[in-house]
Amino acid sequence: MLLYSLAVLVLIVLALLWLGGLYFFKTAIRRAPKSFLVDNPNLMPEPDNEIISSASDLTWLDTQPIEDIYVESHDGLKLHGTWLPSPNGSQHPTVILAHGYSGKGREMAGFARFYAEKRGYNVLMPDDRGHGQSEGNIIGFGWLDRRDYVQWVHWVLGKVGTETEIILHGISMGGATVLMTGGEALPDQVKAIVSDCAYTSVKDELTFQLKQLYKLPAFPFIPVTSLISKWKAGYFFGEASALNQLTKVQVPVLFIHGEADRFVPTEMVYRLYEACPTEKELLTIPRAGHGTAFQVDRPRYEEVLESFLTKNLSNSSAVSSFI
Repeated sequence: MLLYSLAVLVLIVLALLWLGGLYFFKTAIRRAPKSFLVDNPNLMPEPDNEIISSASDLTWLDTQPIEDIYVESHDGLKLHGTWLPSPNGSQHPTVILAHGYSGKGREMAGFARFYAEKRGYNVLMPDDRGHGQSEGNIIGFGWLDRRDYVQWVHWVLGKVGTETEIILHGISMGGATVLMTGGEALPDQVKAIVSDCAYTSVKDELTFQLKQLYKLPAFPFIPVTSLISKWKAGYFFGEASALNQLTKVQVPVLFIHGEADRFVPTEMVYRLYEACPTEKELLTIPRAGHGTAFQVDRPRYEEVLESFLTKNLSNSSAVSSFI
């Protein structure tokens, strides 16, 4: 009788853990409204912070000659992007901007404005799978998206020709995405990566959020949810690692992080920086919360970014024309 009771108890505990894993999977990885982001104290900006793009940046974008473009992913999803051509001709450099978790490409308008107005670049702003106008019910956290961004790189080459130079610039999940993409085989036209407030790995970030939001330990919830993710989304949390992908990156990387980031801990950027085997730079912005470094100290951000781009791109004509 005792053994039977113990067996029933074990089954009940396992069932509860599985249900808990399903709940966390749906909350974090399924495409659905993310209520836990609303009024999240770790996403509340410091005084005077704005997140990514101001209203004037979005208004500016709406006045530009943007085009809606589409590609089909390797697994059959219709992916959407917003294309803003350079006013000075297609052979100028191109930046591909990667947005954050639950966002969409046009939310990168502030960065698009910088690259278009001050650098004269072509700008591509994809909507990640499971975001914006792109198809998909699963959020890839950068790991599934890395293959999509390789495809976007090849789309750019087909659009403007092989003489262009390409920069990958992402923020938050997008920052991790461009690092993960950098670990893939990329054409020589990809010259540099800018990673703003990226996490080290999906496992590390979800472990941090589980503790912050639910006051729960990583074990057993992260392993169970990771197993469900492998079943339903195709990846374990541990394999979705920007740190691991960095060991294969072959281009210079600029790492940026807010020193007041309470959503992706600032300590993660130091681990990423140390893991990078190529030329690298690090910029941390005092008082900047998550995703707000560009708005908190835009002059410093632009100064460091300008220097990094000038150093790592051979095509300097756009620079001299727009600075």
